[in-house]
Amino acid sequence: MSAVGAKKRTADKPFAFRGIPLGITLDEFRAVSRVRATPLGSVPVCETDNVAGSLGMRLKTSQSLTIACQWAHRAADGWEVSRAVVDGAPADEHVLRFVRVDGQSGFRLYEISFVIDEITADDLRDAFEDRYGAPRTATQVSSPTAGALPVYIWENDVSSITLCLLPATHNATLIYLLKDPDAYMKSVVRQWQASSPDAG
Repeated sequence: MSAVGAKKRTADKPFAFRGIPLGITLDEFRAVSRVRATPLGSVPVCETDNVAGSLGMRLKTSQSLTIACQWAHRAADGWEVSRAVVDGAPADEHVLRFVRVDGQSGFRLYEISFVIDEITADDLRDAFEDRYGAPRTATQVSSPTAGALPVYIWENDVSSITLCLLPATHNATLIYLLKDPDAYMKSVVRQWQASSPDAG
């Protein structure tokens, strides 16, 4: 199979993080086989779950427009947030966000984000370039003192992967984003915020 053929197929479907594709339903994500975190025994916990509050997460209802999820595990003194494993290394932070897509009753995964170390970021940049081709590069100004931050973006027809290096902290942010649900979510949330405190 040629590299061109492989890249053409990736343009037709959303990017995936370790077998978890953007656009899957919340029920599919909750399947035990989709846990990508350490320690063993970690499970998905979402803002609609009763234990979410003990992890410092907001509590939402199943009627909310968006919800966030994290992997977590039960420790000796209660629930703790687990560490997602990215390219074989534990991430410092992670969150998976779901949106209620127009015309559907269930939630679908539209964003996966991580904070990773710079060594992992360098490895991923090379791996993504081999798999998806050269990235589109950009700069992002976080503050006048921090200066411009290097940003690498891989895109296909329906999704994107953004890697933003943070030299000051020797970290990076890694974001998988589904395009259409995100655009829909933003427009609906702006309307919802005017009338409901539960939007977010």
